[in-house]
Amino acid sequence: MQHRIVVLGAGYTGATAAGRIAKRLHREDVTITLVNPEPDFVERVRMHQLAAGQDLRPRPFGEMFAGTGVALKLAKVTAVDVDRKTVTVTAADGPGREELEYDTLVYALGSGWNDGGVPGTADHAHEVSSRPGALRLRDRLAALDAGRPVVVIGGGLTGLEAATEIAEARPDLDVALVARGALGDWLSEKGRAHLRKVVDGLGITVHEDAAVTAVEADRVTTADGRIIPAEVAVWTTGFAVHPIAGATTLEVTDRGQIVVDRTMRSVSHPDVYAVGDAAMAIGPNGKPLRMSCASGVPMAWQAADAVAARLAGTKVPRVPIRYFQQCISLGRKEGLIQFVTADDRAVDRALTGRVAALYKELICKGAAWGVANPTTGVPARRRRVVREELPGRARAEAAA
Repeated sequence: MQHRIVVLGAGYTGATAAGRIAKRLHREDVTITLVNPEPDFVERVRMHQLAAGQDLRPRPFGEMFAGTGVALKLAKVTAVDVDRKTVTVTAADGPGREELEYDTLVYALGSGWNDGGVPGTADHAHEVSSRPGALRLRDRLAALDAGRPVVVIGGGLTGLEAATEIAEARPDLDVALVARGALGDWLSEKGRAHLRKVVDGLGITVHEDAAVTAVEADRVTTADGRIIPAEVAVWTTGFAVHPIAGATTLEVTDRGQIVVDRTMRSVSHPDVYAVGDAAMAIGPNGKPLRMSCASGVPMAWQAADAVAARLAGTKVPRVPIRYFQQCISLGRKEGLIQFVTADDRAVDRALTGRVAALYKELICKGAAWGVANPTTGVPARRRRVVREELPGRARAEAAA
């Protein structure tokens, strides 16, 4: 009798988990089905580039998973019944409805943008958390005349990358960034100084300590009464997890994330694993892991190794999950690599400038490469890439 493994979602975490399970097991009595509505891999960390008009390299799953035994099912997940162990899907290219049975489920449906309930956001703001959203923003920006105002709302990593990418690609536009706190207030002193220098050099107007309370077709309003003209508003202030988990009997947080143990196994349903943004997992110093690729990929390694070990009847290995740096692209020519503690607090060291831009590009390429090579140690690869491709003065600091 075959053991049926179903993986929901083929982002960084789902695709990595599926490939790693397949390479760990090598068993004919196990089937692995990866459910995803699109036939190719989406590099979510590059959506700001896509929105700014750049073309991304196609990465078809048919090529990535050739010969692995992973079967791709092009479908959209509409429901999960963890008590009956079924997943309901609809065909990606039609109305067909189907029910998939599983013995082990890996839930990696991830997250989308979160409008925070701010009036007008859903109607008037754009998002860059998905490929369709990035493409809609791309078309809207292309239609803008010179001098028109574009406002990016949110001063986190996504907001910084979106604002700088747009400003660099379209220097003729009037780009502004609205941040709830001070610009880059979580960064080191060196990181903040470099960020300010780049933002000023790109001509981006920064509105600090500003909480947006309304988005309209031509403006953004803040809690302190500021009216900021915005022919295009881009909302980047956080993510909301996919709602399907919250509709099941799985134990979830108030945000809808599946509560998991240190092997990424659901604490309420042991045949369900959750990875990436969909899971609430504990990292170093007892702190919840943040929603990010940096968290999600090692979570996928851990879940895959746990699934394979339990099926094989061997000891479950522990994959260390910790942070090393926050990688921020500031357009194509500038970047910022903020080194952090294991629990994601900024330290005094940072890489800046073109070296940091190269470093970030290598990280992005490595993340996509890792999806197709899920059993190869990415930390070791990162050290090799740093040795071979970063300029001499930066190597010691980057590899630390």
